[in-house]
Amino acid sequence: MNRLQLIEQIRKKKSYLCVGLDTDLTKIPQHLLAEEDPIFAFNKAIVDATRDWCVAYKINTAFYEALGLKGWAAMEKTVQYIGQEHFTIADAKRGDIGNTSDQYAKAFFESLPFDSVTVAPYMGEDSVKPFLQYPGKWAIVLGLTSNKGAADFELQKAGDEFLYEKVLKTVSSWGNPGNLM
Repeated sequence: MNRLQLIEQIRKKKSYLCVGLDTDLTKIPQHLLAEEDPIFAFNKAIVDATRDWCVAYKINTAFYEALGLKGWAAMEKTVQYIGQEHFTIADAKRGDIGNTSDQYAKAFFESLPFDSVTVAPYMGEDSVKPFLQYPGKWAIVLGLTSNKGAADFELQKAGDEFLYEKVLKTVSSWGNPGNLM
């Protein structure tokens, strides 16, 4: 989904709703555990119940990666089931040296059909750049996060501004509205 398609979905649905699929196998309703793929069955039910109102789905990859190949397969089936009518976010919080980031970008944009990936910019431009090389795909850069630990670094002053403000100003020069959020 490109930027204009996302804006059109927001206008059409009059919604900014993004549904998080942070699917914890230990919290899936009992009746779904008998399914061949309980994670996908749960996600499918959530997608079916929300697709008319939301414009995006955010899949927290840690919940799937922790289950190995079975979890990865459930994530792949889920993002494929969501389809192209909704913006998809791989909430992976990746950020590593260039060659490793190349592989992460390839995994989420080539092997899996995600529209975007959350990335941590603290290792610098070479950790984010690989995600910006895919036309029609986005890097969603972590700036100020909502966790308690944000105060440890993000809310520290760097001169006359907070560190997260400095980071976001710097990062904004690495991409454009077509590949960076």
